[in-house]
Amino acid sequence: MPDAKRIVICNTTPIISLSLIQKLDLLQHLYHEVWIPSAVESEILAGGMRAGANEVRSAPYIKTKPLKDVGRADLLSDLDRGEAEVIALALECSADLVIIDERLGRLHAQRLQIPVTGVLGVLLRAKQSGLVSALAPLITQLRRARIRLSDDVVDRVLRIAGEK
Repeated sequence: MPDAKRIVICNTTPIISLSLIQKLDLLQHLYHEVWIPSAVESEILAGGMRAGANEVRSAPYIKTKPLKDVGRADLLSDLDRGEAEVIALALECSADLVIIDERLGRLHAQRLQIPVTGVLGVLLRAKQSGLVSALAPLITQLRRARIRLSDDVVDRVLRIAGEK
């Protein structure tokens, strides 16, 4: 059962990735509610009919939370706007977790001592929670959808999951 008191903030790529494999609802099952900053909502909805747009519109567990201090995201100028707002929102509300896949965004989060995971971490937690039976087929689907995943990270996740 998800912990409704945790503040979890998600970036664009994990939402699109989970949508592509019809697993976006894992976010609700694992975290109850997930916040996205305005820039992430804009990035997802700008895609129109691509994966993620309709899912975000119809997912009551994904809540858009605007930044109180938009200048905070401006300080992370080496990130795209969505990633910068994810990290800025996480700092504003003392988030328990951010879900972000891009390497530089993850490095910023770690440097700022914000707990971070990515789409593979979400899938691993879902398997450990009994929400999915196997990761390998889901990873194959992600790769077929042209989601870039590091071979090293995939191998490590599959080992942890007992699938390698």
